[in-house]
Amino acid sequence: MASRSNRGKEGFTLIELMVVLAILALLAAAILPNVVGKSDTAKQGVAKTDIAMIESLLDQFYLDMGRYPTTEEGLNALFTAPEGDSAKWKGPYSKKKIPADPWGIPYVYDCPGTHSSAPYEVCSYGRDKQEGGEGVDADIVSWDTSDSGR
Repeated sequence: MASRSNRGKEGFTLIELMVVLAILALLAAAILPNVVGKSDTAKQGVAKTDIAMIESLLDQFYLDMGRYPTTEEGLNALFTAPEGDSAKWKGPYSKKKIPADPWGIPYVYDCPGTHSSAPYEVCSYGRDKQEGGEGVDADIVSWDTSDSGR
């Protein structure tokens, strides 16, 4: 008779497990959308910071060389002396190589700029990895100083 009294106390019932799973599903539904969107926002922030750092390095290059690197020389000119101008070059201008953007694509550099009157332009194509886009897919660019592009 003692075994019958212990039979109901051995584990969870199916209903109890279903209630726990329902609670977990409700919590996930409430929390997950907030967390997922933050990753894209954080990556956009990293790209904006990287572009500001690249601009600073380009300005240091300009002070030494009297010009910005050409599109052909690219951002590599910040780490390797351009041919013909190596006497003026006082680089490398950073201890570390310029990283790829947060989505794994190298930053795009154009000199002279094609979207503005700026002497150069630096951009990341964002999450969609192609020019254009809106929201989290929008390009992060040096020539737009508003909150939407930079």
